[in-house]
Formats: sequence, C-alpha cells, structure tokens
Amino acid sequence: MTKTRAKHSTAFKTKVALAAIREEDTVAALAKRFGVHPSQVHSWRRMLLDNAERAFDGGEGADSHSSEREEELLRKVGELTMERDFLSKGLGRRG
Repeated sequence: MTKTRAKHSTAFKTKVALAAIREEDTVAALAKRFGVHPSQVHSWRRMLLDNAERAFDGGEGADSHSSEREEELLRKVGELTMERDFLSKGLGRRG
C-alpha cells in the first residue's frame, strides 16, 4: 500500500508557518488542524524565520546572485572558446 506524497502550495506552507509563529495554538494542534506532521510545522516555521530578512532586501540579494552566476557562465564560455580554438588549430596542422 503506497501513499503519494502531499504537495503543499507555498501559500499553504506560509499560512501554517505564520500560525506557528503567532502561536495561535500548540504545534500539535496546528498540525492536526492543517493535516500535516508536527515536525513539518516546525520545519516551515524555521524556513520562514530564516528567510524573512530576504523580504526586505529590496531585490538586492537576487541581483547579486544572478550577477555572480552570469560572471561564472561568462568565464566558462571564455574557457571553452579558448579550448575550442586551441584544439581546432592543433587538428588543422595535423590534417
């Protein structure tokens, strides 16, 4: 007998985590009310608290991450271009 895992929406997770932060009820009662395991309530609460500061970044965190990724990709493209040129020259002389 296999059960499929429940896939909860981000809105649902946020609602449960906020209820846990507000301490509307005990974690066990919240878990029972929302139909999830108590450890999941703790996990979502911890995730929300850990990432709360990103809500007030003003988009700075996302931009720096994307620019780092862009620099990394451009560096890799440069390496691969140099490698291709080197190998094509070597093959041209032998052939």
